[in-house]
Amino acid sequence: MPIPTDEPAVGRTLLRDEVFRRLRTAIVDGTFEPDENLRDLELAGWLGVSRTPVREALLRLAGAGLVVAEPGRSTRVTPLDPRATDEARDVVAAMHQLAVRAATPALSADDIAAMRAANQQFGAALVAGDLPAALAADDELHAVPVRVAGNRAVAGVLDQFTPLLRRAELHRFGTPAGRGSIARHERLIELCASGAADAAAAVAFDTWHSLDTTD
Repeated sequence: MPIPTDEPAVGRTLLRDEVFRRLRTAIVDGTFEPDENLRDLELAGWLGVSRTPVREALLRLAGAGLVVAEPGRSTRVTPLDPRATDEARDVVAAMHQLAVRAATPALSADDIAAMRAANQQFGAALVAGDLPAALAADDELHAVPVRVAGNRAVAGVLDQFTPLLRRAELHRFGTPAGRGSIARHERLIELCASGAADAAAAVAFDTWHSLDTTD
């Protein structure tokens, strides 16, 4: 298993969450490919941590459907499964629809400004061809209504199933269709700002449900 050599060691603050995030990112961005074996000792050495937080992270990744843990054998990255990705897309789209509908009446001027700023960052990242930055800005934008809605069940479902869509998101952002997401975001923000909860929720649903999961 090739291990990257250009990553800094993980600090001790929120160690478990950081290890989980770093491993999840490495799977999503293709550093660790589908069907690749993940050995906890090698991963621990890469991240500069003990094997315990790595094992805990691998269990969380298994729960998210990104790895398959086989007792007595090395954990491996889950093969791409179009059906599982389609199912995750449907769930994630529905959760964002629910969150936007609930959040729209409560969004403040600062919340709207944060969404606009995130979309500007998103557009700049696409122009620069920086797909990880585009993904981060997209996350920041959609996180605003999820946070304002305050529904912990919605947040939990999104945390579980959104990782399965990362490959599809990165693919979209690397194609001309990715530029269309800027306009979708602008429409979503304008509807949220005007208090049109149902219309904004419909745009949120379409934004996620239109994600092409075939690649």
